[in-house]
Amino acid sequence: MTNRLAGKVALVTGASRGIGKAIAEEYASEGAKVILNARGQETLNETTNALKSAEHDVFAYAADVSDRESVEALVKAGIEHYGQIDILVNNAGIYKPASFLDYSFDDFSRIVETNLYSVFHVTQVVLPQMLARQQGRIINISSTAGKWGSRNQSAYNASKHAVTGLTRCIGLEVADKGVTVNAICPWIVETDLLTTFKTEHGAIHGVSGEALMENVKNSVPIKRWIQAEEVAHLAVYLASDEAAYVNCQAWTIDGGYTMI
Repeated sequence: MTNRLAGKVALVTGASRGIGKAIAEEYASEGAKVILNARGQETLNETTNALKSAEHDVFAYAADVSDRESVEALVKAGIEHYGQIDILVNNAGIYKPASFLDYSFDDFSRIVETNLYSVFHVTQVVLPQMLARQQGRIINISSTAGKWGSRNQSAYNASKHAVTGLTRCIGLEVADKGVTVNAICPWIVETDLLTTFKTEHGAIHGVSGEALMENVKNSVPIKRWIQAEEVAHLAVYLASDEAAYVNCQAWTIDGGYTMI
């Protein structure tokens, strides 16, 4: 533990599993006080209890971050508990692949609301108190799907392209006000979403999910999936004082996939 985030308060959305959980754990290990958010109370409680058992200072609040009123209540509760929010990680997201013509509007809309509108809502509510103190770090979890096209996941790619673009725009607006805004764009991370990717893409292509995933994994030069902790390490750097001059960037973590 190096305590790079000592004295900081971080809000992490989608913190009960996967990338969000890994970031919350790393932030807490680096000395931050962490506001944990997720939609599901049960899994949020499990993550919270595990971190408290490790003697970390965390506060949990279940809320749907695609809903503005819920976001306002979340941020109010977090600030009442800790006094401020220094670091915001917009991580909450969902994934559902389908061919473009097979997407229902409801599915497409739900993906955009969760992946994009949540970033809009939470950032708009958190940002004013950062600007008032002239300090803050905002880190949006985008994806390599936010940098290029992919078959059979247009809703997800559209939402992540928007997150990447929003990151750059907000970062420009607040660059001279002590706040930085960056995105992290991972390739495929080994989380529970990998099961969804395997099952549903396999069905779309009419092949075994296992065979599909083996081919996908072998397409990346490193020949393995990204670990959530590897994304979290970058999130720690971007939240730290070491990254004070890093702004409006979309950091790719893809094991060299972009190069082929």
